[in-house]
Amino acid sequence: MPVEINIVTLQPIIALIAGVLILIMPRLLNFIVAIYLIFIGLSGLLGH
Repeated sequence: MPVEINIVTLQPIIALIAGVLILIMPRLLNFIVAIYLIFIGLSGLLGH
């Protein structure tokens, strides 16, 4: 049975990793938010 990874299961993992990185290096906040928004936008456009 192959492991199925979709955006719903991936979002909490991404959020957790981003949160830890922001705690370690707060300057990464802008980059992480920008990458997250681009990723969500692309997945929304390509998912339909």
